[in-house]
Amino acid sequence: MVSSAYRRVATESVAELPGGPRGYLVLVAPAAGEPPTQLALAQQVSLDRTVMTYLLDDLEARELIERRPDPRDRRARQVVITDKGRDELGRARRGLATAEGRLLADLDESDAASLRTLLTGVAHTAQNAALGPDERC
Repeated sequence: MVSSAYRRVATESVAELPGGPRGYLVLVAPAAGEPPTQLALAQQVSLDRTVMTYLLDDLEARELIERRPDPRDRRARQVVITDKGRDELGRARRGLATAEGRLLADLDESDAASLRTLLTGVAHTAQNAALGPDERC
């Protein structure tokens, strides 16, 4: 029930982004640091390369990301978030925080923080389980 409710409110919070929740995940990765390559990003968010290409096309058409040659490997493309993309990501994050606040309204701040910490650990475990041994975070 919790997963379903969160998925619903989270999807509503990022609905204006191309690809909705997938678009959100794609914007988060390059905003966090070194721009990933398209392939690394597809693996990180568990998307088929073909689906990733179409999603990146949509995000690029809205000027939320740019694809640039990777300076370490000119055959690869890095995904770089634009200023407009950062603005949209900030808006989406605020919407997600509001939605999360509604779901956790009956918890005190300490319990809500503990739940976030525990779920972050579960998310890292799930992500690592989806990646191969050489690709783990």
